[in-house]
Amino acid sequence: MPRKKQLVQRKRRTKVYREGESAAPLDLRPKGFFRVFHNYKLFAVIGAVVMIGSIGFTALLRNNTPTSSSPRGQPVIRTTPEAGATSTTGAASEIKQYAAPPPMSIDLNKTYTAVIKTDKGDVKVELFPKQAPELVNNFVFLAQQGFYNGNTFYRVIADKQGTVHFVQAGDPTGLGTGGPGYTLPSEPTPTLASSFDSAGVLAAARPPGAGQPNNGSQFFITTTPEPTFDGQYTVFGKVLSGLDVLSKLPPRDPLAQQNPPAGVRITSISILSS
Repeated sequence: MPRKKQLVQRKRRTKVYREGESAAPLDLRPKGFFRVFHNYKLFAVIGAVVMIGSIGFTALLRNNTPTSSSPRGQPVIRTTPEAGATSTTGAASEIKQYAAPPPMSIDLNKTYTAVIKTDKGDVKVELFPKQAPELVNNFVFLAQQGFYNGNTFYRVIADKQGTVHFVQAGDPTGLGTGGPGYTLPSEPTPTLASSFDSAGVLAAARPPGAGQPNNGSQFFITTTPEPTFDGQYTVFGKVLSGLDVLSKLPPRDPLAQQNPPAGVRITSISILSS
């Protein structure tokens, strides 16, 4: 004899619906946590957020990808060793760090000349205090503090024929990512004064990207005319003699070479004023 439960189930299965009456639709909506997957609006919002985030992340990577044919200051963020720490990169024996740029101490009416002494010879550079007072003041300060002593021309960019186009220095780590612990604003200079139409232009290096500040200590000197640099970098000096010394430096780029050759060392930079 059928059990009571079986009779109830059989009765439900054989139920006859009256005219105008229909069976209740099956409730297939997910229960509990799985109810989230039934919320189409929520999925649309999540999809939009993921898409916008991926686009922004891609743009950030593109802006931070360094190029190998332009002067750079700090293309990537790395920790600079503390003041007085011994460098293991073959650059400076000591890395000095400062909390802020130096106060203005140069006389804009005086003439300033820098003598860069290297392993391969001396380079004499006229500085432009009226054109770029903050950069010249900073360069004079760091030179007098011995900040550049022991630094190398860590980056020497040449073409396939071996012609050197510019040399870069001023990074105590020798990796291309170091500085004095601060940055400097980009100083607007007259168009003619910031021209790279001839060799021997001294300018401040900075990270790639529009609106980036100048690196606090890194600089580069062109050894050939580089008109594509016009208006992109703050010019603060011009080579008077010794350009041939820089033109003969061996090519080197630690940002593109895994094991670059040793860089030519800066013994000291002395400042003359009159």
